[in-house]
Amino acid sequence: MRIGEVAATEGTPAETATVLTRALVHEVATVLPRRAVLGSGGEAFMTEVLLFHHAQGLTDGVRAFAWDLRAAGHRVTVPDLYDGRTFATLDEGVAHADELGVETIVARGAAAAEDLPRQLVYAGFSLGVLAAQSLAQQRVGALGALLYHSAVPLGSFGDRWPDAVPVEVHLAVEDPWEDLDEVATFTAAAGGQLWTYPGDRHLFTDRSLPDHDAQAAQLVLQRSQAFLARGG
Repeated sequence: MRIGEVAATEGTPAETATVLTRALVHEVATVLPRRAVLGSGGEAFMTEVLLFHHAQGLTDGVRAFAWDLRAAGHRVTVPDLYDGRTFATLDEGVAHADELGVETIVARGAAAAEDLPRQLVYAGFSLGVLAAQSLAQQRVGALGALLYHSAVPLGSFGDRWPDAVPVEVHLAVEDPWEDLDEVATFTAAAGGQLWTYPGDRHLFTDRSLPDHDAQAAQLVLQRSQAFLARGG
């Protein structure tokens, strides 16, 4: 039954409301893109994303990027791997990450995914790539991976990238924290796409940090939204 036909039905107001709800869900389902999903509350969204912050913590810039993805219709979960701590400089954040250790960061990332569906796109900024790439390689059902400002060589979480899991990497060409050749080698081995941007700013996507490059960050966002619109 279509929404326009509900008015012609007979019944109590409650029965009419039930019929209307069912008709609305039916019509939404017929026009949603193929990858769109209905959440537990009946809301429609395109792709579910688990996004991990960088070494300076869950900054306002990371939150803002997540909201930009949500504005495009995606459901984005952004866990705090630092239990509320943020750091004014990248060096301070990296020092804290070193204290925690890679195993702890990856384990916290895995814990954040436990209550989420397996059909996810995993994304991470710099340090957050550790958790995102680990899950994309090891957790069955991944739809894709978006790796910002870093990539971990194959062999760290498995000798090969899983089939049918697309990956895109975004990196500044003169990033002092990363080796462009190593990132290119990883991306090629994974059959992915490496996007490069001019400059030497590491966390240029974070609008709350001095590294922010508005033009490059906007391009990253547009490419990320296109990736997610394809469902990974």
